[in-house]
Formats: sequence, structure tokens, C-alpha cells
Amino acid sequence: MNVFNLQKPVGTSAPVILSIPHCGTQIPEDLLQEYKPELLPPDDTDWQVDQLYAFALELGIPVISSVFSRWVIDLNRNPDNAPLYHDGRIITDLCPCTDFLGRPIYRDERSQPSHPERERRLKLYFEPYHLKIQELLDTTKAQYGKVLLWDCHSIRRVVKTISREPFPDLILGTADGASAPPFVVAAAAERLSSAGFALSLNHPFKGGYITRQYGQPALQQYALQLEMPKDLYMDASEMKYDASKAAKVQALLRKTLTALISLLS
Repeated sequence: MNVFNLQKPVGTSAPVILSIPHCGTQIPEDLLQEYKPELLPPDDTDWQVDQLYAFALELGIPVISSVFSRWVIDLNRNPDNAPLYHDGRIITDLCPCTDFLGRPIYRDERSQPSHPERERRLKLYFEPYHLKIQELLDTTKAQYGKVLLWDCHSIRRVVKTISREPFPDLILGTADGASAPPFVVAAAAERLSSAGFALSLNHPFKGGYITRQYGQPALQQYALQLEMPKDLYMDASEMKYDASKAAKVQALLRKTLTALISLLS
């Protein structure tokens, strides 16, 4: 059973790795029957972010992405389930029992999975993804002396249980400056600000477990998270990919990643 997708470029390489932890849509059959059918498929999915970043292989960037839904296990949460934020927003768990709106997702409305079940999902789905991330980081850093992990995310433009205001176009997370050195952050922010999109730094998202875990500048291992509303690349319903809308943000992402590759090579 493949618990992640890994795409590697052919004939070229770069000191950058892409992680897409929330694009997965599969739910194992034994779990599927436990969820409320009216909430499926999960709207919390980062729909087609993998399609948005498909150009990355052309730049020599390997891409690791999820296969299974974040409702099975959230690959961007602390494995001990410690909360990422403490500001009153709804935060879904490592093994979520509610959606972003606070609605129970299981038929029996359980508040948490059993400990053995959480451990089972950690070993089966979570650990392989993260072991592969570290392997990719180590291999790339051995070649270039440094490496950047770019963690890719999307969200609905408005989620009032997280923020009363609509989200800005692009939200660059640096774990409040802890996950990458200033010169890397400045280079990313400069490019992301160059195409008329509204950019926010660390607010309302500063990066999840992936950014905070793998961003270790002292080890020449950097991490950045980019969050964006789905309406930048999807239709008005934020459910269907819109290639014409996506083209503008894709061009900016290509420009930004190209600049970071040059900076770190």
C-alpha cells in the first residue's frame, strides 16, 4: 500500500523539496463507514494543490504528497497532538474528530480516537511520510550543502472558525522566523509580493508541524509554508480546478521557486 506519492525529476536536481500533506483524498474502507456520509468528501482537503505545483518537476524539485485524507491522520500536526495555536481558533487534531467548522465527522460523534487506533495510524500513515521527508532532505543537503523544504497548502477564502476576516492571497509561514534564515525569507517574500497578490507573513498561519520540525537553520536545513485561498486557482465554488485562474499564481510560484533554487545552489 502506497501511503504517499513521490515524484522525482529526471536529469536535473535542485536544493528544494516540495511537501503537499493535505491533498490526499483516499479513506480506507474500514474507516469510511465510520464517517458521516453527508460530510464526505472532506471539504478540509487542499484540493488539487498537487496539480497547481505540477511544474516543480521541471525545475528539478522532488514532490512528496499525501495519498490519504487528513481525516485519517493529519501529516502536518504534532505526533503527540499538541496544539499548534493558542488563540481560540478551531484546531483539528492529529486524528481529527471534527472538521474546520467544529462539526463532528464520525457517526458516533467520538471526541477522540482510542490510543491504540491513533498509534496504528501514526505507524501506518504518518511515520512513512516523515521518514521519507527526512531522507529527501538529507540526500539533497549532502549534494548542495543546504536544503529548503517548501510546504504547500490551500484553504477556503473564508473560514470564520479560524479567522473572522477573509484570508489574504498568500500567507508565508516561517514559524515566526525560526524555520529559515532572513535571507531566504526575504527572497521568498520579495518574489511572492511581485505580482499583485496580498502577502502576509506568519499571520494567521505561521507553519504547522512540518515547517516547525524540519526548519533547522543551524543545520542548513530550512522550511517555509505557503498557504493560499483556493479561489486563486479554483472556480467560485472552490471545488473545481480553474486552469486559467491558476496560471497567474503558477507563474508566480515558478518565479519564486526558481529564485530560491538560484539562491541556494
